[in-house]
Amino acid sequence: MKRLTWFALAFTLIATGFAAKTPYQAVLQHSRIRGRSHGPNVCAMQNIQGSDKKYFTNCKQWYHRKICGKPTVVTYECCPGYEKVTGEKGCPAALPLVNIYKTLGVIGATTTKMYSERANLQEEIEGPGSFTFFAPSNEAWEILDALVSNVNIELLNALHYHMINKRLTSDDLKHGASFPSMYQDLNVHIQHYSNGVVTVNCARLVKTDQHATNGIVHVVDRVITAITNNVNSLIDTDDDLDTLRTAVAAAGLTSLLENEGSYTIFAPTNEAFEKIPPETLTRILGDPLALKDLLNYHILKSLHCSESIVAGTPMETLQGTVLEVGCDGEEMTINGKAIVTQRDKLGTNGVIHYINELLIPDSAKTLMELAEGSVVTTASKLFKDAGLTDHLIGSEAVTLLAPLNDAFKDKSLAMTPDMKKLLRNHILKERFSSKNLYHGQELETLGGVKLRVFVFRNSLCIENACIAADDKNGRFANMFIINKLLTPPMGTVMDVLKADDRFSTLVGIIQRAGLTELLNKKGTYTFFAPTNAAFSAMPPADLNKLMSNVSCVTICVRKADVQLFPFQRNTTVYVNRVPVVEADLMATNGVVHAVDVIVKPLRKP
Repeated sequence: MKRLTWFALAFTLIATGFAAKTPYQAVLQHSRIRGRSHGPNVCAMQNIQGSDKKYFTNCKQWYHRKICGKPTVVTYECCPGYEKVTGEKGCPAALPLVNIYKTLGVIGATTTKMYSERANLQEEIEGPGSFTFFAPSNEAWEILDALVSNVNIELLNALHYHMINKRLTSDDLKHGASFPSMYQDLNVHIQHYSNGVVTVNCARLVKTDQHATNGIVHVVDRVITAITNNVNSLIDTDDDLDTLRTAVAAAGLTSLLENEGSYTIFAPTNEAFEKIPPETLTRILGDPLALKDLLNYHILKSLHCSESIVAGTPMETLQGTVLEVGCDGEEMTINGKAIVTQRDKLGTNGVIHYINELLIPDSAKTLMELAEGSVVTTASKLFKDAGLTDHLIGSEAVTLLAPLNDAFKDKSLAMTPDMKKLLRNHILKERFSSKNLYHGQELETLGGVKLRVFVFRNSLCIENACIAADDKNGRFANMFIINKLLTPPMGTVMDVLKADDRFSTLVGIIQRAGLTELLNKKGTYTFFAPTNAAFSAMPPADLNKLMSNVSCVTICVRKADVQLFPFQRNTTVYVNRVPVVEADLMATNGVVHAVDVIVKPLRKP
């Protein structure tokens, strides 16, 4: 049935003979298909609950029934250019083709129509010509009482800025295009986004392609104002961006923000800089490379008005990494946080959104800053307590192996000499990238221990700990987040067994069987080692036979009870249905897993 539904949808697209030329036309066509059961020329609209915002719908929004994280209600309305006829289904009639002045009344932009009359624009938009009018909706005028109460000439200038002296359909409104307005030829700036949203000077087109005898009308959701300054000038003239202005000049980014481009700048206010610890801010402001990375992390490579955001989307910054720009209802969010305080301050080469928190990229952070506020805060505190802070805040090129917080559950966090020694072995002497590690590589720690790298099909491990997340690449050093507290090798497999009282019975059996030399040899083995409890659970007769007969011990140990395998990480907690009670006791020639039941080979069926 699902296949048939998709086939029917595809067939409808073909049958209509309509190939969407633009993203806007694609969502309009989808809305037509969703509304066709309600009659001809009916479009399905998604209305965000609790607001008057409506959108034509795409597939994703249709099935999720959410925009900006908020539930939507589907309504059915006449598609652009059509109207209802009493007693008939759907919207069978085309809107009357009249001049722009009358069209404003037909499509419900009655406030713009009234102000056109007040500003003595009526005669112009009733007369001959071919105009494009971006007409503010009635709701858009409600927040601009000051403008409309001024003298008519100012209102006329404002309305002329909403007009272009040629007919432009939604297909002509290409992403990044600019057109001279009828007010001093000052440009209006078009953005046509991949999700179907179209904006002019960051005002969203809510009704498009309303044809008139002397042009075309597009209804927009706000009154637009003339744009004359680039984004650098906007920053220069705003006292709330004093610190940002100083930082931009120090990083040598002034010319970038003055030149042609199409940027989005998340501009941290003075308040945002004041929230940063003074020592951190001083360090970054005094480090040209870190400062440039910091500022570039606030600049997107493309222009995104707030109205273009309908869901969380990763967007690339000039720094090279991404920010997730999204929305939560009316709030614009960055990395899931509603920190945008002012939106859509548009310049000739970009748009500025004000934020009240500084965004610091990993590439501008010390190791300590990378660790704090993350999933390795327990490790961060322990490194401090162990007296290793200087290695984590300085400019040493090292690599920190930071265990997840969960790795310390049920473990003592007392700062003993052994714990200090262990933590020193979590800092590598060189700066590594996990992408360059290879199987069998040895990595030297600050404690002088050499740790081995093991590469498996689905994991990359250093001794007993596997890397659990992407690298954190700081200003001078890198951090690998690992899934457990790292245990350096304690000697050979035999040394590991001798050092643990749980294996005293096993050690005696191995010595009787003459296997000591084998377990001290160089190699790579996995040893599932029975504990004393495993032997105690054996029938007495079997245990006595094993302990008293050396030849039998040799045969039993080699063939059944003690199993040696080529080294490979066992990702389960069972071996031959026997649970592993403690895993990953590392040795220089392998690894030991403790089991409380004697492991025997599974019989072939």
